Amino acid sequence: MAIQRKEPTLSEALFPILFLIVLLVINIGIFGTEGLSGSNQVVLVVSSAVAALVATFRLRIKWEHLQDGIVKSISSAMSSILILLLIGALAGTWLLSGIVPAMIYYGLQILNPTIFLIAACIVSAIVSISTGSSWTTVATVGVALLGIGKALGFEEGIIAGAIISGAYFGDKMSPLSDTTNLAPAMAGTDLFTHIRHMTKTTFPSIAITLVIFGIIGFTIGAEGSVDQVREISAIIVDTFNISGWLFIVPVLVLAMIIKKVPAVPALLAGAILGGVFAVIFQPEIILTISNTEAVGYAYHSFKAVMLALYGEISIVTTNEVVNELLVTGGMSGMLNTIWLILCAMAFGGIMEESGMLRVLAEAVIAKVHSIGSLIASTAATCMFFNVTTSDQYLAILVPGRMYADIYRKKGLKGENLSRTLEDSATVTSVLIPWNTCGATQASVLGVATLTYAPYCFFNIISPFMTILFGYLKLGINYYSEEEMLEIKKEFAV
Repeated sequence: MAIQRKEPTLSEALFPILFLIVLLVINIGIFGTEGLSGSNQVVLVVSSAVAALVATFRLRIKWEHLQDGIVKSISSAMSSILILLLIGALAGTWLLSGIVPAMIYYGLQILNPTIFLIAACIVSAIVSISTGSSWTTVATVGVALLGIGKALGFEEGIIAGAIISGAYFGDKMSPLSDTTNLAPAMAGTDLFTHIRHMTKTTFPSIAITLVIFGIIGFTIGAEGSVDQVREISAIIVDTFNISGWLFIVPVLVLAMIIKKVPAVPALLAGAILGGVFAVIFQPEIILTISNTEAVGYAYHSFKAVMLALYGEISIVTTNEVVNELLVTGGMSGMLNTIWLILCAMAFGGIMEESGMLRVLAEAVIAKVHSIGSLIASTAATCMFFNVTTSDQYLAILVPGRMYADIYRKKGLKGENLSRTLEDSATVTSVLIPWNTCGATQASVLGVATLTYAPYCFFNIISPFMTILFGYLKLGINYYSEEEMLEIKKEFAV
């Protein structure tokens, strides 16, 4: 006689989540930001084991079924993993070709002492969009902007707030960002649909932010030198052949995005074109990266482009700030994020297959009676995980898995969930002192988290903006009646 599987209780469903949270808090306390290099992944594996033990011994579910759930869960993230690898490759060839340095160079030219705070926010946004990394932006251009701002007479908390606001705007909107890829993977939508949908809440948030910084900047009316920025610009020009022709590649990739070309071929084309432009425009950089005595430019080109595609490359200059900016990890630089995704999807697969995620979701949805309250609950859950787990990735991963089916049942497309995840999880992580993002930025800038947090207007406004849009039912994408019939059939099965 077959053993009848049991329905999980709310306490049984909560136990693996609480175990995960407690273990992560301990882990972050010991390893800090190094937790992303492996210990967080191990915590997820151990938590998966705990969830499997609950499912096996309390709910009487066979391991084979749980394993099928893990495989199914990981399979759903495979397209995102491919995209992450291609993003690493694209970032490598865009650095090698001078595309990213050109974006940074022209972005720095808009800096004006009269509107410094606005300019600092915009420059940080441009660099972050170019690199896909708020951390890199803050640690490089952000450090330079902080020194300039202090020389101009601005308080360091205000300067840091402008830098971080711009950096996290760029991080959210860049297809090169890991969180921007992670959110749609969890919500069941694609990268470019996610980015397009985010503009509805993100652009109003950054517009309000710029107005506030403009008022502060014109009120203070500080004046001073921009020698540090000029030095960075001069070094970039001396190191790379900066030309407007380099923008052909990002323009072509942008055109493909607008034409709704799938992410994988669009990014692959961008990475390959970046390699071609590197060979054409940056022969000296090619020879430097190749670093071999072999004769023949074709040999040097092949080696340098391949290194940029798969591995870490760095361009060394006389300026340490520029050196930190001109480094990329290629495909291999994405492996820690992919590792984290695999472990998280394993945990989510067990939780989903055992019915524990469904029980948690039903407990939440029982208190949700409108689209506004659903989006508000999602945002609150994301911020809760940012506070308790100290990790923005998990603040996207776990709520993303929890709420995916709820949004579908409500007739809301995946991009509504992915946007809410980013509007609340990605941007608020830097406001929490013990979160990896908050701790890192405070350390890099030398400004305490609670000192800059009140001036990170974009990060503060974003979750409120997404909740407001939810309650007003603005910018919401719904499934058609035909699609809803298919979804109802799916859940009926």
